Amino acid sequence: MTAPIRFPRFFVTSPAPCPYLPGKTERKVFTELKGSDTDELNEALGRIGFRRSQTVAYRPSCIDCNACVSVRILAEEFAGSKSQKRLLKANADLEAHECRPWATAEQFDLLQRYLAVRHPGGGMASMEDSDYADMVEHTPVSSNVIEYREPATTPGGKGRLVAACLTDYQGDGLSMIYSFYDPAHKDRSGLGNYIILDHIRRAKQMGLPYVYLGYWVNGSDRMQYKIRFRPMERLTRDGWERISDDEQDRLIALAVRRAERSEREPRPAKDGKRVVSENED
Repeated sequence: MTAPIRFPRFFVTSPAPCPYLPGKTERKVFTELKGSDTDELNEALGRIGFRRSQTVAYRPSCIDCNACVSVRILAEEFAGSKSQKRLLKANADLEAHECRPWATAEQFDLLQRYLAVRHPGGGMASMEDSDYADMVEHTPVSSNVIEYREPATTPGGKGRLVAACLTDYQGDGLSMIYSFYDPAHKDRSGLGNYIILDHIRRAKQMGLPYVYLGYWVNGSDRMQYKIRFRPMERLTRDGWERISDDEQDRLIALAVRRAERSEREPRPAKDGKRVVSENED
């Protein structure tokens, strides 16, 4: 008689080029999210650094590198910098709608425009509408797509969709799976950061302590925006630890210098469409 499976089975991917650090190789450990307790399993794995992509939970398991660090914002303590407060004020007219995880043509059109500007030539740039539907709809856990719209111009109508985020709801916080937005909006900048700020506000209103941002990759320019949200915790071998104010000051200053240096440089392409769960600005 075969004993019942009490724990998920984990697998390891073959080494592949790292999408964040040139010259590095990545490897992931992953498991399938299935069964009657997928929400609980997803939450437990999330607390030890796993991220969800459709029906799979994964985390880096690289042999010679540990640059990918799980980070989360302490929502209740978040006050916001002057620039973050200005960003909230500038976009205060946006209307957020929590929608069931069902892909729409409008969302897919926005995603294509986002990828064409922010990640041209990346694996996701070749996504078809069916691929996007798989990304959004194949979820075994509590999820929503949060749409951000400008005010409607006609009574009873829908305003222009300018941003969206696929979000998982956990017992201890909101996990931002993937966000995208209008990258060429002439009147709005910083929409990616605004989505994070709105999630912090939502977590506070729901009484949830954390907003999970996925991985912060030290050395990757396109991941440095995450370090600007404080207070923040990172996952270490000894569990979650708070990043000190002094260290975060130093990391933010470094991120600013990197942004200034690469302002006119094209962004590196994002990884392929199988695992696409990193939220990016």
